Amino acid sequence: MIQNTLTRDTDEQKLITQAEYAKALRPLMPPEAFDADPKQVLTLPINLAIVITGWGIADYLDQWNPYYLWLFLPLSIIMGNSVIVLLFSTHNLLHSSAIKNPKLRWLLSLLGLTLLWTPPTFWKAVHNREHHSKTNSLQDPDRNYLDQHPKNWGKWIQNCFVPSESVNPFWLMVGMASAWGVHTFRNLSSVLLFNDGKSEYPVVSFTVKPKERRAIAWELLLIIGIHVSVLSLLDFNPVKLLLGYFLPIWIGYSGAIFYIYTNHMLCRMTDENDPLINSVSIRVPYIFDLLHHNFSYHTEHHIFPGMNSDYYPMLQELIKTKYPDRFNLLDAKTVWQLLMGSARHYKDETTFTDWSGSKLMTCPLSSDNAIT
Repeated sequence: MIQNTLTRDTDEQKLITQAEYAKALRPLMPPEAFDADPKQVLTLPINLAIVITGWGIADYLDQWNPYYLWLFLPLSIIMGNSVIVLLFSTHNLLHSSAIKNPKLRWLLSLLGLTLLWTPPTFWKAVHNREHHSKTNSLQDPDRNYLDQHPKNWGKWIQNCFVPSESVNPFWLMVGMASAWGVHTFRNLSSVLLFNDGKSEYPVVSFTVKPKERRAIAWELLLIIGIHVSVLSLLDFNPVKLLLGYFLPIWIGYSGAIFYIYTNHMLCRMTDENDPLINSVSIRVPYIFDLLHHNFSYHTEHHIFPGMNSDYYPMLQELIKTKYPDRFNLLDAKTVWQLLMGSARHYKDETTFTDWSGSKLMTCPLSSDNAIT
């Protein structure tokens, strides 16, 4: 365990809990911002239809003239975007009460997370329960590894894949397409195979209840069955699989992990869940906010996880007014440059270090030098 070295001399430096932010900001938001909005879930079946249609077209690629196969690439990109939307749409669904029927809610979330290889029961455990309540703390499974964490395969892969000042460009490219899968495999295998809270290869090992563990196992079997069915539909044909299955998934994972890298990786660790200190919101072109449910408004989401994401821009303006010196709001390009210029392991709460532990640098978004 690392020692708690947090020292704060002014009120501005003190951590504020998520509950305190919510208490101060909720009266300033319209009540309808917190109402369930089933319309937000509509993007889930729409993008499922896009992906399924893409597979149907890909099934005929063996009849195309090889010189014209490149014409399928725009559809691969559209399908890849649908993978991103399926994740973010399901993410919102499982945070809200937009679908009250539990069976329909489960079915939609299973279908939405299938291409992400993520059972919905597992997602609720690792994301809703573990990550949101322990954001960027020692107990958060989504944070950077610690310098003193054992140098096992999980830490080694993350060190190779994630953006940093020492990352190899080739492995960064491989990581963009596969880091989501590695993250999911680490945590999913830990709870399914061991579930004792002692596994060392995840960032943080956690446990689930026996009933949850059984549900996760059955959901994973269903997900495997769906993937095998898709591969069978595409006749296990290399061209069909490359353009219609693997490429859309790689594109989708790359887009999703870009957002996820920017969410917390640059932030200091916090012993209290202070979303304005341990989270980042990024500025992206409007079209991406429109397509991706305002996922760039990530600090706002951590203050009100179940709020209608259409109201995040309104909430952001309130945060900029009430907490201008605490709010990490940056252009996406700036965040990426900071990620690529910093080390990726925590030496302590406010210090990053590299794989060897020899290079030390202050976290660029620590509370006393936050960039806005």
